[in-house]
Amino acid sequence: MSSIKKFQVTFDCARPERVARFWCEVLGYVVPPAPEGFADWGDFDRALPPERQGSAFACVDPTGVGPRLFFQRVPEGKTVKNRLHIDVRVGTGLVGEERVAALKAECARLVALGAVRVRLLTADEENESCLVMQDVEGNEFCLD
Repeated sequence: MSSIKKFQVTFDCARPERVARFWCEVLGYVVPPAPEGFADWGDFDRALPPERQGSAFACVDPTGVGPRLFFQRVPEGKTVKNRLHIDVRVGTGLVGEERVAALKAECARLVALGAVRVRLLTADEENESCLVMQDVEGNEFCLD
């Protein structure tokens, strides 16, 4: 008998709140309510010891279906390609120029949020087109 597990995706980053708010905008996620007894996350953060302030942030799918995203501050910067990345599904069911147009439209929206367009991978015999991008700290993700 198998069971379905809830999971979260964790990002190592330099500025957790900045990266979390970027992904909230990309995915339609929201910042969860602050812990009980705190007016907001800023209030909670100020209650932490100075060395832990600004060290983590999270966002959640408002429908409760998608995984929680957690962002934690790490001292080292990103140096190589991600071993894991997010595919943002904006072209599902579309092919050819219609798919590329949808990818480019979403790309333009995300560039305005601070993302960087890396390259368009055009369709071949096995795969449809997708667009490789980077988030606000250089982490790769794909629009597909």
